[in-house]
Amino acid sequence: MSGCGCSGSGLRPVDEAIAALMDFVPPAPPIVRVDLESALGRVLAEDIHSPIDLPLWDNSAMDGYALRCADTGPSGARLKLAGYIAAGDAAEVKLQSGQAMRIFTGAPLPPGADSVIAQEDCEADGDWLQVPVVEHGSHVRRRGEELRVGDALLGAGKKLRAQDLGLLASVGLDRVPVYRPLRVCLLSSGDELREPGEPLAPGQIYNANRFSIASLLRGWGIEVHDYGVLADTLAASRDALSLAAAEWDVLITSGGVSVGDRDYLKQAIRELGELHLWKLKMQPGKPLAFGSIAGKPWIGLPGNPAAALVTALVVARPFLWRAQGRSTADTLPVMLPAGFDWPTANPRRQYLRARLELDSTGVARICLHPQQGSAMLRAASWADGLAVVEAGRILHAGEPLPFLSFSELGA
Repeated sequence: MSGCGCSGSGLRPVDEAIAALMDFVPPAPPIVRVDLESALGRVLAEDIHSPIDLPLWDNSAMDGYALRCADTGPSGARLKLAGYIAAGDAAEVKLQSGQAMRIFTGAPLPPGADSVIAQEDCEADGDWLQVPVVEHGSHVRRRGEELRVGDALLGAGKKLRAQDLGLLASVGLDRVPVYRPLRVCLLSSGDELREPGEPLAPGQIYNANRFSIASLLRGWGIEVHDYGVLADTLAASRDALSLAAAEWDVLITSGGVSVGDRDYLKQAIRELGELHLWKLKMQPGKPLAFGSIAGKPWIGLPGNPAAALVTALVVARPFLWRAQGRSTADTLPVMLPAGFDWPTANPRRQYLRARLELDSTGVARICLHPQQGSAMLRAASWADGLAVVEAGRILHAGEPLPFLSFSELGA
């Protein structure tokens, strides 16, 4: 891939790098059909259309009385009560002129009725009901008011949420076509890494990336296969990558992609496949790499924990969401006033760990954690999003700034 920055000192702009990755998105996984109980968070594989009208019949939007608008007249009327209809009852008895019928929310409107008056707006006296003038069609939900047979319900590529499952259930669908979860192999690189709970020798650290990145992937609905920690040797990198490429849809590593003498992953990728991209014009996260082995995409995240998290959210996420079969991977930053100064321009785009706080006037402002180092996760845990400062920008408090919420990024 020409101009990838794989050699030399050039840094790839973030947006350009993301666009380049999108050229390598693999076909969506196979389609399976699942019950609604298992569909939360899955990606819809086909367009869904409503098989029924919704509502199925004219029904009452209130607890009250069904009546004929023409019977009320300009000054109201006194109507004879002729029974009641509850939700779940069949409306079989026709309402005659001069009659009203007790009705409950969701109950079908009886034949002959065209309006409902709320129970608090009229006065019942034994078998009689005193009502004011009623507007035609008041408090009535009409058949097909929300959906008609054949109306578009949900589009292919949509990640199913709780409200989507409720909508599917409301039209009687109990199974939906979804994509099989994307299967990602996760590998950590570094002889210095130890698992939480193990004792540390001098020079060793705990493997934070394994937990933050695996949890992020699972939150996106991805099936994670954890290969543990790779030994810092070229042979170990080659063997693990070859095995993973034969089994899984996408390979993700953390560490081993900077310029250290013992960072062997890029070399292994070059020997086994292709290295398409290396080094981005962003901070944190400059040493991110991307390549492929036997047609399987590989994303090499930096080893520093904050850098690994930010590059996973900003760069890997849109690629993985599209690989899941999602129709869009776009995120919408909100523009909010900065609650801080950024007096020194940086040649790279900054993704600062930040959160929103209300100032004394009730306006939300973007506030920074003081620890923005690429190895520091404390700021990310404190934050609820990323403030984006473009390369070369000097910022003054109060100026508008893009803010990407973690919830928008699926974190």
